[in-house]
Formats: sequence, structure tokens, C-alpha cells
Amino acid sequence: MDFLGLFDPSEEDSDVGSSSGSLGSAGMSSPDSSSPESGLEESSSSELEQLPDQLPPEPQLGNIEYKLKLVSPSKHRFQHLVTQMKWRLREGQGEAIYEIGVEDSGLMTGLEPAEMTASLTTLHRMAAELGAAVTVLRERRVPAAPGGPERCVSEVLVRKVPDDIHSVDLRLAVLGNADVGKSTLLGVLTYGELDNGRGRSRLNIFRHLHEIRTGRTSSISHEILGFDSEGNTVDYSASPTAEEICEQSTKLVTFIDLAGHQKYLKTTVLGLTGYSPHHAMLVVSANSGIAGTTQEHVGLALALKVPMFIVVTKIDLTSAATLRHTLAALEAMVRGPGCGKQPLRVVDETSAAEAAAAPPDTVPVFSVSSVTGAGLPLLKKYLHALSPSTGATERKRLEQQLCEFQIDETYRISETGVVVGGLLTKGIITEGARLSLGPLEDGTFTPVRVSTIHRNRRPSRVVRAGQAASLAIDRDVPGLRRGMVLLAPQARPTACLYFQATVCAFRPQAICRRLQTTVHLGNVRQTAVIEGVFDSTDQLPANKTTSAMFKFYRQPEYVSVGDRLLFRLGRARGYGIGTVTQVFPCRQEEEVM
Repeated sequence: MDFLGLFDPSEEDSDVGSSSGSLGSAGMSSPDSSSPESGLEESSSSELEQLPDQLPPEPQLGNIEYKLKLVSPSKHRFQHLVTQMKWRLREGQGEAIYEIGVEDSGLMTGLEPAEMTASLTTLHRMAAELGAAVTVLRERRVPAAPGGPERCVSEVLVRKVPDDIHSVDLRLAVLGNADVGKSTLLGVLTYGELDNGRGRSRLNIFRHLHEIRTGRTSSISHEILGFDSEGNTVDYSASPTAEEICEQSTKLVTFIDLAGHQKYLKTTVLGLTGYSPHHAMLVVSANSGIAGTTQEHVGLALALKVPMFIVVTKIDLTSAATLRHTLAALEAMVRGPGCGKQPLRVVDETSAAEAAAAPPDTVPVFSVSSVTGAGLPLLKKYLHALSPSTGATERKRLEQQLCEFQIDETYRISETGVVVGGLLTKGIITEGARLSLGPLEDGTFTPVRVSTIHRNRRPSRVVRAGQAASLAIDRDVPGLRRGMVLLAPQARPTACLYFQATVCAFRPQAICRRLQTTVHLGNVRQTAVIEGVFDSTDQLPANKTTSAMFKFYRQPEYVSVGDRLLFRLGRARGYGIGTVTQVFPCRQEEEVM
């Protein structure tokens, strides 16, 4: 990275350090036993008290920085610190966490009040140099020596939206069984009004009449929640339109509300594979616990390597004993052999901030009520501090590649023409860019030009890898559909009917020749036939890896080597996963080339 030429993260300095850890590993707030979640809080408070006053040693990369103190730095030192902050913000896609009063080794030494005030003043000056905002997430008192002054440690969020981006984007896929309160929870979060106990808030989320009648989501919908530079929520209660929410927000959380019923499982998988969410929010009812498609949704998130957190709803309708039983069952599932992660119950602001900075193998667990509002402030605090998981190095690598835009939605708008919405997975697209659109039914691509770009309902001149956008193209293309892509012409794009992949079934189901499957490859969803299994027995038991040949049933699609696929195995409820290893272009494309 360019910054490494100016700063060596490993240098020994009393006010320099970094770590992927957080202040929360030594939380001190006591839970409120009067709330419905008292069962989980009582079991967690003793664990918090026993945690040592020590964070993990500093790694060299990441967006979390340790500072022992920042008191009256010299002019040269101040510029060095500003450069360091700029790099940390780039690592965190516009967000950085500063731990003030922590040594490089992770020891929480703490600062006296006067030193902490001076250090925070310096931090504000550093942020002002970059046009960034500073928010103190939490403070923790550190035991002082006998007769010594009181000392404390502060965790601070620094946020700066990049110059060519209006806000920091975070995409969350909302998973969970039917009737657990997913849409109700989203309605409360995004509209700022509590539910009446009969599902009033979910009416703001539903898109179709049959959804209103049944109370069940059957399609993919998108809802937004914004945060301003001070960490306050920006929702529809104060801003009547989505455009105003986007205008006033420095961080924008997009909830991808997915269906929970078994009959709409294909739609749920398409949302997970096509929209590439940064995190998955699994919603579980405190009454019913792990039921229906819950475990299946967990398996899908694990297969696609999407970090996950859990929200337990309806705690106002649940006894303390039932809530404890549900939480214990969830923790057992998270720790189980199929998942192998560490649950973290969020009971106060300290654990909420800790959860936001936790590594991917940690699964935070929240307990909320959409009727009383219990637990919602902690969930919002977590969302405010949560960062996208893609690192700066990976983003830079993707931006340097030839562009690849996956089309998830198509529109025809009067006075604008044809508009396609989707996700840019590679490269950069600017206004006026000439791209290739396809594949068409015969496997060919046609040239188009991008006339305008919109991101978060605002005009934009550029879209970068990892960002969602809507692109207006200069002409109508017959057969335009979801699953198509926009590619750079110099990539010489080709489509295929046949492709080979290394596959494995993670449910009890054999993979055999002539088996029909529903294949999900990014934004592509189509029936495919397994033409051959490269195994001596021509049939593969579950949990064993082999190579298989697939053929799309209807028409060619754009597939790349290295793409991750997920496929449904016949009529069984099991899924298989795999990675594309070889692509066989259509004959038409071979003749053109």
C-alpha cells in the first residue's frame, strides 16, 4: 500500500498502535435485570467482570488504531498522525476505530481526565484536517493504583465519506423463518415508530397485495436506514422521502428483506447470491426458536461465507424462562460443528460496540421487541459502528480489473429510457462508458453506452467495485432480463452453456449424472443438468468433493472461472456448493473470435 512508504505500523511509539481487537473485550457496564432479557444479562455480567484488562497484541493491518495518548504533538508528528488516520480510514472504507489509553501490546493503561481531554482534542484536530467526524462510542474506567488518580480508556469512531461517495454503504440480508417478525422489525427501524402488536409497521414494507393479506414476504424488497455524522438515526419519521434520507446520511444501511417461507426459498437464495450482502441478519422469534427454514438460512449464509448476527424478536410476548431456552439453543447451534463460531450476547452499549469490532467468527446476539422498543437502541448502535467486511487492499485489487456489472433489476422509465440496477463486482464505470451487454439468447453481446448513473437515489459520475447503482443505457435491447451483465468490451466477453465446477453437497444427497438442479451463480438463476460426475462410481455421496459438468437448460449465461455457485439438488431440500473451474464458450462466440 502507498501509505506504508510513509508509515511503518510496526514502529515503536507511545501513541501509535493498531489492532483488530476492541475496548469491549473488557466491558464494565452492569446489565439491567428489570428488562425482559434479564435472563441473558445475569448470565453475562459475571463473565464481563472476569475479563482481563488486556486487548490482543496489535496486528499491522486494519482500521483499528491504538493510542496511548495524543498530548501536544509536534507539527511534524501531527502531520504523521493525520497521514496515519487517512490510511486507517481507507482500510475501513471511510471508518476507523481509535482506542485512546491503550498501549501497543494491548494493555489498557488509561489516561487521567486532563490527558484524555487533550488527546480527544488532538484527535478532533486530526479528523478536521481530513474533513472527518468524530464520535465517542464508549468509555471505560481503569483501576488506578492505590491513592492514584482515576484513569479511563475511550473508544472513538472516526468517519469520513470518500470524496466521490456520498455515504458509507452497508448491505444487510435479512433472513429467518416466516412469521418471526422480520418485516415488522424493519418497519420499526426504518420508519421510527413502534409496532402496535398486530403488524402495523410491516405494512410499510410489503410491496404486493397478497403479502398484506398473508403477512408474509414473497419478494425481495430494499429498505434504508441512515446515520448522520453524529451517529443519530435518519429515518422516514423525520425525512419523508428516501432521497432526503440519503442526502442527510453519512452512513446508509440497506436492508435486503428476503422471504422466510419454504416456497419462496429460491427468491431468498437469489437475494443472497445476487446482491452480495456484507452481513446477514438472522431474525428468530423468542417464542418459536429455531424452527422452519432457520437452519437452512444459516447454512446458506455459511456456504456463501456471509458474516452473520442474530436478532431475537418478540421478547415482550415471552417469559424469561422461554427466552433463556431460545438463547441457549441458538448458542448451541452457533457453537455446533456445522457452524463453529462464538456467540456474543449483546446486553449493553459496551458489548454492542464490542460486537461491531468483533472478528467474523463471532456471532452477536440481540434481544429486541418491536412493540416496547426494548433492545432497539443497542441494535442501532451496533449498525452505526458496523463496517463492511471488504478490506482496502481487496477493494483496490477489484477496482483495477475490467468492469463487471451484474444486472438484478430492469426498468423502462419515460423521459429516461432503459435503466438497469445491480451491483458492480469489478472495475469502475463512469458516465459515457461504452460497455457490452449480454448474453442474449444466442449467447452474443451487444454494445451500449451508459448515459447517466444514480447511486442511493442521487446522481453520480462514477461507481466503483462493491457498490450498487442504477445505470441508464442509451437504447432498448430486446430480451433484456435479470441475470445479464455489463462488461468492458476489451474483455472480449463470451457466454457458455457448459461449465465445469468442483462441487460438494452439504446435505444428505448424492450428486449423480442427469440430475436437474437450480443453479445460482451471482445474479444468475437457471435450471441446469449435471452432464457428468468425474468419479469412478459416477455418483458422489454427500460431504465428498468431486468435479462435475453442468449444462444450462434454457440459454447461455456469463460465467467466469473462480465463481462460487450454489445449487439445489433435485426435489430434495439439500443444497450443494462449488467453484467454477472451467468454462466452455458457445460456438457462436468461438466463431466470432
